Amino acid sequence: MEEPQKQEKSLEEAFEELDALAERLEEKGISLDESFRLYKQGMDLLQFCSRQIDTVEKKMLQIDENGEISEF
Repeated sequence: MEEPQKQEKSLEEAFEELDALAERLEEKGISLDESFRLYKQGMDLLQFCSRQIDTVEKKMLQIDENGEISEF
């Protein structure tokens, strides 16, 4: 039986998650283990955001009829 495909989150959703993680990291009384877990989760989200932004930038470049790359 195949698992349903996991739909990738949007860049906006990732930014919202990063904001929520930052707020949780600022809470008083957070354990060191929890802060490390949240930090790791945030770094993973940052890598995702970076890849998404790179993809958008590449899509915005166009090759013209002379083979020149120009911005869209």
